[in-house]
Amino acid sequence: MKLVIPMAGLGTRMRPHTWARPKPLLPVAGRAMLDHIVDRFRDLPIDEYIFIVGYLGEQIETHCNETYDIPTTFVTQDEMLGQAHAIWLARDFVKGPVFLMFVDTLFDDVDFSGLEPGSAGYRKELDGIIFTYEEDDPRRFGVVETDGAGFATKLIEKPDSVENKTVLMGLYYFREGEWLVRACEELMEREMKTKGEYYVSDAVTLMIQQGAKFRTREVGVWKDTGKPETTFDTHRYLLEHGHDNAHLAPRPGTVVIPPVFVHPRALIERSVIGPYVSIGKDAHIRDSVLRDVIVDEGAQVSAALLQRSLVGREVEIKGSFQSLNVGDSSTVTREDNEEDNEE
Repeated sequence: MKLVIPMAGLGTRMRPHTWARPKPLLPVAGRAMLDHIVDRFRDLPIDEYIFIVGYLGEQIETHCNETYDIPTTFVTQDEMLGQAHAIWLARDFVKGPVFLMFVDTLFDDVDFSGLEPGSAGYRKELDGIIFTYEEDDPRRFGVVETDGAGFATKLIEKPDSVENKTVLMGLYYFREGEWLVRACEELMEREMKTKGEYYVSDAVTLMIQQGAKFRTREVGVWKDTGKPETTFDTHRYLLEHGHDNAHLAPRPGTVVIPPVFVHPRALIERSVIGPYVSIGKDAHIRDSVLRDVIVDEGAQVSAALLQRSLVGREVEIKGSFQSLNVGDSSTVTREDNEEDNEE
């Protein structure tokens, strides 16, 4: 069984952080987002990761080689022609049972049963599973339509109406990866694009038209890290579900309000930290109050009041602010005007 994750996008919605680092490696609750995603498959018999990378992909390769002990294959997508194009580029490796997962997506409370012959709930007539989530307003996402027997009949990207609330949350299982590759190739041969790109949802619809049988399975939790405002929500969720280490990291002279994640090598002095704060390796926080903040490794924050802020690597912040989104190797300083103080 293989896990395929396309992640060649530029991550423009997470700039300035993604100017210097690919989005999958941005930290959330003390770990790279990619690590949280891979963890969701740790109890499955995955024997190879296939990562489709692009801009700054060498950083992802280095991270994976240092972090994972499962064989990993890297495929480069130089042209941003869409998800199905990315799968087609990896065609030599997408074979047999395959999970396809998009890197913006974090999920929990999911049923992975019945995927292999002999396992409970296995159904030999199924060619795949489309994992879904109920969303009140599905228009920003894709949706799946089903027939009276519960089989998927069509996938629609960014629908115009809100009647169908069964949203595609970016996770698929294919019993034969080769069939998916053939469908992606046919999309490109026929130039079947949606909004200028080749989408996996269109490839799955094509498979259904060719006779493939897909059912849907709803996940209980679906979180997104594609933009700063949703990253804060995902960060909160992770800290509340197993990534809080406040009890392991007492800091004399500092108030720590759980849940937080503090790297053992972080230095905190005379500050109030939390709730919902992550502080990376070698970061230095002093005389500050932080809430709903992610501070990356090597950053320095002093005399600051921060909330709902993303602080990049090696950033230096001095002074009092409310909300910041500061990329790597930046300096933000507030200096009081002496004449104003005299007035």
